[in-house]
Amino acid sequence: MKNTNNNPLKQAFYFIFCFVLIACKSETKQPELPTTKKPVAIAVKHAKGFSIEKNDQMTLITVHSPWPNAEKGFTYALIDREMAAKVTFPKDAYDAVVLVPVEKIVVTSTTHIPSLEALGVEDKLIGFPSTQYISSEKTRKNVEAGKVKEIGSNETINTEVLIDLQPEVVVGFSIDSHNKTYNNIQKSGIAVVYNGDWTEQTPLGKAEWIKFFAPFFQKEKEADSLFSKIETDYLSAKELAKQAKTQPTVLSGSMYKDVWYLPAGDSYQAQFLKDANAQYLWNDSEGTGSLSLSFESVLEKGNAAQFWIAPGSFTSYESMKKANENYTLFDAFSKTKSIYTFSLTTGSTGGVLYYELAPNRPDIVLKDMIKILHPELLEDYEPYFFKPLQ
Repeated sequence: MKNTNNNPLKQAFYFIFCFVLIACKSETKQPELPTTKKPVAIAVKHAKGFSIEKNDQMTLITVHSPWPNAEKGFTYALIDREMAAKVTFPKDAYDAVVLVPVEKIVVTSTTHIPSLEALGVEDKLIGFPSTQYISSEKTRKNVEAGKVKEIGSNETINTEVLIDLQPEVVVGFSIDSHNKTYNNIQKSGIAVVYNGDWTEQTPLGKAEWIKFFAPFFQKEKEADSLFSKIETDYLSAKELAKQAKTQPTVLSGSMYKDVWYLPAGDSYQAQFLKDANAQYLWNDSEGTGSLSLSFESVLEKGNAAQFWIAPGSFTSYESMKKANENYTLFDAFSKTKSIYTFSLTTGSTGGVLYYELAPNRPDIVLKDMIKILHPELLEDYEPYFFKPLQ
């Protein structure tokens, strides 16, 4: 009898059958990849410097204004750790890829710290340049406990110490595109992302950058809630200020050498005074930064100003007089003693809290202004940042 097992045709059929069976079994073992959907924009109402998009695989953060007059923006891909194990992403398509939630982070400006604290993730901060300038009590305790390491200064970050810390991401800021330190950090394999909150021109625009930090920790809902409260309180205070029966005149700034620096009319500092229903004497000037003026021109326009708010770093009338006798020629100095400063509100190491927290809490700044200019509108309110000059 003929052996059918030696039939070449049947052997070929058997081989193909086994191959298909094995292939099918192999297919069922492969993880099912999620479908990539078109990114959906997440609402950013006041900030102009960044935008956020989400799809089922990642969060994309684009920083449009990392520094003034930037020629290009940066796009960062934030990917859930579990998702990253299933999907291969084209890393070259983004300026940085970060796995979230982040467990170890380094930030480089004190203005970044309040966002971390508000989101409840200050314990993720492991390094900071010039830690002596940190004023917040929560993060100050972490510094003193050795949980936040000193990494030099922004101008000369100690890259060796930073690399040894192995943060998953460094949040930096820069005045231009020439930053060799950040380039070296990136070459070591650590993600660097730029934060441009300081380029925003409105108080609420600066505060909304809490939404920039939130996706790194998957805290978007918390950020939305926090910012919504700040926005509501700010706008309510602004409406309250409209009830004032007077619009007092305001002078600001101080001399540095032979030049008087004060906020330009389109700056966010001037916006606070507008929203507090004050008549800022340089309100009609153009520019979003500072004006550089002669002493004579400021004296001519502001000698009779009813209030002098934010006179540089001065904390007392005596120190102002010692620095420049001409300050005494202003009514707010010599007649009404109506000068108010934020430099008296400091942390345990002498850091000025205004520089750290004010950009994140414009609602508090505005209420301070209203209390100074229209005390009858906020009778029971105690100013937090601004205090009378000593």
